[in-house]
Amino acid sequence: MFTLSRETKEDWWEVEALYDLCFAPGREALSSYRLRDGVPPVASLSRVARDEQGILGGAIRYWPVRIAEHRVLLLGPVAVHPTAQGEGLGGALIRDSLAQADSEGWARVLLVGDAPYYRRFGFEKRDGVEMPPPTNPDRVLGLELIPGAWDGVEGVVQRDA
Repeated sequence: MFTLSRETKEDWWEVEALYDLCFAPGREALSSYRLRDGVPPVASLSRVARDEQGILGGAIRYWPVRIAEHRVLLLGPVAVHPTAQGEGLGGALIRDSLAQADSEGWARVLLVGDAPYYRRFGFEKRDGVEMPPPTNPDRVLGLELIPGAWDGVEGVVQRDA
């Protein structure tokens, strides 16, 4: 049994270690990390999942970005420790944090990921949205938290300065 809670400053390095474990070396060279440089994550949406002994089992973070004048949430990374994978923990982190984003009035969410996995949460391919290279455009996915929020939103994704 895992408990989800807001990530704290004390969780930061443990979460970073989890990301290092779950993702390939050089993860910080990915284009999405260029959008995160020097920008703090959205604290109210960043979550950790801990078991009864307080051991970290998963984490998710979000970052503010822009497409032209439109504010967008960039989901990721989300990771689940290998010993806890397959238990629905990633889905729980995603659903919980998206519900919080919705309650805070965010309109749209963007991510770079596998469509078959993220489709179950309502994400769809976003034509016309360009992540910094190199990014496979088929992996650029978006979700509307407010109906019509992606209508007319096209262009290059930029850091929220």
